[in-house]
Amino acid sequence: MKRAGELAQGWRRLSVSIAAGLLALSLAGCRDIRVQTYAQGYSFVPGGSQIVVVRNPRDMESLGVDARGIDYRHDFAVVLLMGPHPVEGFHQVIASIKANDARVRVVAFEEGPDKPGLPRENRTYTVWVIPNFVYRAGAQVQAVTPDGAPFATTTLR
Repeated sequence: MKRAGELAQGWRRLSVSIAAGLLALSLAGCRDIRVQTYAQGYSFVPGGSQIVVVRNPRDMESLGVDARGIDYRHDFAVVLLMGPHPVEGFHQVIASIKANDARVRVVAFEEGPDKPGLPRENRTYTVWVIPNFVYRAGAQVQAVTPDGAPFATTTLR
């Protein structure tokens, strides 16, 4: 037969385990997601405005974006390309990024150069690096203008 002290200690362990489990469940939806703006620049690969999810270096290179150093084992990249433009010098302004489980909405626009740059067709880009654990197949990623008009959309597969 167990002594009263042993029974009390067993109940304490059980109650601590239950409390820890409930705390873990309550915090599961409260994680802070690190989204890092990794790079901005120009791509000289022809095309229009698009938003692309990139999971490997080969796909990044095909966009004309030099973003070496991303560890695709742990992260994925989202690239917003805007354009084309006849001259260099445009740059993207990201007004806001809002996300929930079903959708990511990027509000963005471009500003023209003060003085036109070299006459070379290009697109501007912004690259974000995001941890793989937040990847949700089926989520929609949409880029819109400040007045809400969509100009690029993709769905995570």
